Amino acid sequence: MKSFRSLSSLYSSAIATPSRPLRTFTSSARTMGVTKKLISAGNGVDKPQKGDTITMEYTGTLYDANAPDNKGKQFDSSVGRGDFSTKIGVGQVIRGWDEGVLTQDGGMTLGEKSTLIITGDYAYGDRGFPGLIPPNATLVFDVQLKAINNKKM
Repeated sequence: MKSFRSLSSLYSSAIATPSRPLRTFTSSARTMGVTKKLISAGNGVDKPQKGDTITMEYTGTLYDANAPDNKGKQFDSSVGRGDFSTKIGVGQVIRGWDEGVLTQDGGMTLGEKSTLIITGDYAYGDRGFPGLIPPNATLVFDVQLKAINNKKM
């Protein structure tokens, strides 16, 4: 497994994109964008806003249509290593994270656990992440929003 620093530097440099409104549409081949599946609700009150610093626990896997939970090979996880903090909605992480946390189904609330299924165009695109994530790969992230601007759950 690659180190956290390798992926976090990729998040902050190679894939930084301007924040755009969520556009999810279906073609005959696939759905593009982000799908959020709620695992457990948060407090229902505290929602991050664009530019807020959030702290997340996450595990990222490759999407596998043949797996019962669609979770294939794990490529990264903060579990056991320490939570991941970033500014959200400003292009410091992949677009699918920005949109999944801020806008999908009204946005996440503090303490919420969800699964984000992110298509390649909202993840690492044509480049992928050599040795870890193939080009245009759909990713599955199990995420928990643990803090917003240092307000913890």
